[in-house]
Amino acid sequence: MDWKIELIGIPVSDVERAKAFYTEQVGFVLDHDHKVSDDLRFIQLTPPGSACSITIGVGVIDTPPGSVQGVQMVVSDVQAAHDELASRGVEVSDVQHFDWGDFVFFSDPDGNGWAIQQLPSYD
Repeated sequence: MDWKIELIGIPVSDVERAKAFYTEQVGFVLDHDHKVSDDLRFIQLTPPGSACSITIGVGVIDTPPGSVQGVQMVVSDVQAAHDELASRGVEVSDVQHFDWGDFVFFSDPDGNGWAIQQLPSYD
């Protein structure tokens, strides 16, 4: 049996600001935005090529905005990812080199922390 992570909740304080950040600056795809009521709104966003999405909204997550840290995406070219995010106005760290891969880091407007990794080659 496969056990797949397919949705991660990201707590935000301003849904419209977060939606714009993730779609316009980070480049996530808006899968859907469904308002059930004034107290419940689901927004699902997916990084290009990912099988796992994030959700933001109203009444979806009860943890404090900015409390999610260390969500990680893997790319084939971390420098290109860095350059793309920077060109879209995202404050992204310089590329950092570790034995376990090359990374850049950024945070959303609420302080939720993200890592982008390029896996090391084991030639």
